[in-house]
Amino acid sequence: MNTEKLGFFKSGTPWVWLNAGAVSISMIMVVGLLILIAVRGLGHFWPKTIWEIDYLEGDNQIVLLGERSKTETVPAKQLVASGLHLGFEEEFVERTLLKIGNRDMNGVDFKLIVKPAEMEVRKPVDAIVFERTQWGNFYGFLQSLSENGDTLDIKSGALWDELQSRLKRVDDLRDEIHEIEKYEIGKINYKIEKLRLKQRRIELSGISDPDAVSDIKSQRKILDDEYEILKGELGKLYSAIARDQALMTIQDGREKQVKLADIIKATKPNAMGLGTKLGHYFVNLKNFVTDDPREANTEGGIFPAIFGTVMMVLLMSVIVTPFGVIAAIYLREYAKQGFVTRLVRISVNNLAGVPSIVYGVFGLGFFVYFLGGNIDQLFYPEALPSPTFGSGGLMWASLTLALLTVPVVIVATEEGLSRIPSSVREGSLALGATKAETLWRTVLPMASPAMMTGLILAVARAAGEVAPLMLVGAVKLAPSLPLDLNAPFLHLERKFMHLGFHIYDVGFQSPNVEAARPLVYATALILVVVIILLNLSAIYIRNHLREKYRTMEH
Repeated sequence: MNTEKLGFFKSGTPWVWLNAGAVSISMIMVVGLLILIAVRGLGHFWPKTIWEIDYLEGDNQIVLLGERSKTETVPAKQLVASGLHLGFEEEFVERTLLKIGNRDMNGVDFKLIVKPAEMEVRKPVDAIVFERTQWGNFYGFLQSLSENGDTLDIKSGALWDELQSRLKRVDDLRDEIHEIEKYEIGKINYKIEKLRLKQRRIELSGISDPDAVSDIKSQRKILDDEYEILKGELGKLYSAIARDQALMTIQDGREKQVKLADIIKATKPNAMGLGTKLGHYFVNLKNFVTDDPREANTEGGIFPAIFGTVMMVLLMSVIVTPFGVIAAIYLREYAKQGFVTRLVRISVNNLAGVPSIVYGVFGLGFFVYFLGGNIDQLFYPEALPSPTFGSGGLMWASLTLALLTVPVVIVATEEGLSRIPSSVREGSLALGATKAETLWRTVLPMASPAMMTGLILAVARAAGEVAPLMLVGAVKLAPSLPLDLNAPFLHLERKFMHLGFHIYDVGFQSPNVEAARPLVYATALILVVVIILLNLSAIYIRNHLREKYRTMEH
């Protein structure tokens, strides 16, 4: 029996099952984590029911209006210990975090309530939710609409349709204003800044050039005239967009005039059917992915962060791949195998384990302060003391992450080169090819799947890094994307937003924690999706190359 047991263990079967169990547990944990993130993140975009609650607060009965954000069961003793006088005897109490909005009137967005104190709960069909440009959501009931201060004579049944019509007009005007401010005026400001720097460059040269200065002034005059025209158009648009107002009442009977210019979207969740809610859900999800952030990143979308993450990873890939491949080729094909080469390989392997914040400090000191500062002194003296490349930006962030991930590419490429049979090299050399031709036309194509494997691992690590980016370019809010229609189109010196840093900022630096919590999950899910898409693209290329060069291995 003992011999049978010993043979069973020697066969390795228990270790196979142990490894299979560990892999299964890891898979369950990963899938469970993704499901948790998806449920808590994607659930934020579903139009939630608006409840009107008669609530007993101490000896007073008040009316609350809002959506149930989170419900939990807690021991009654815990609530009593926190100073809450319940007035009833129950061992466990259901507690709800009610999002009441109207922060400009109530001072807070959320209120904790307990189930036993809810006297009556209603679901008013005419309750309206305004998503606003500031102060968060507004919950209330529409009473009337006004135009330039004059109340419109509209029947109550037609108020909602009229509100939607006027919001559509406001949305169109907002798009026109955005087009003028961000693109047309932005282009003029960019050209004016270029002229200022050009004039400053002439002054620093010490050479008097009246014709050049006069030409700059004439160009500046043309741009100023264009700006005044656009400024007049903006004034008319702002006057037009401020025309309409909505008179709203909130749960305690107070009234408030809400400018339609401050409203992004108005909905009646309680009046929606399943199909309508589904449509609004996908619209909300699309807006989250394509819009800019608002309200200290607690509202709006995350498009600049998605764009910055993808752009940085692509630049990092373009930088790290050639350097990593060239280093691996030298170590495997050209370097004399000895103590020094082994030392270099050990150093490369150790670099892969260095904490990422160390790379961030190196990037800040070497790339930003040393290289960037000297580049500013040599090529952009007219912009000083404002730094151009002497401050964190897209290029320095990409270079820092390229340094961080280059050991992965080197090791993966070396492994690929070592797996190519020596007979392939010898056959190529026997046919008259030089070593360089053999390497370029035979060895490298066969090793390309391994190079792509290194790139996949590099992308997976770099896309989720946050610590070094905090030092070399990622910011809370970047007003301009690093890619636009102004020459040279790709602005490597600009700061950028990053999904990982955005998650950190919203989760730990937000002034409104409860409002930001769902966005943390949603942004984390988007980051995972972006990494998966980048990796799938690289995996597809690798598999294509593997199939293409499979026949060369036989």
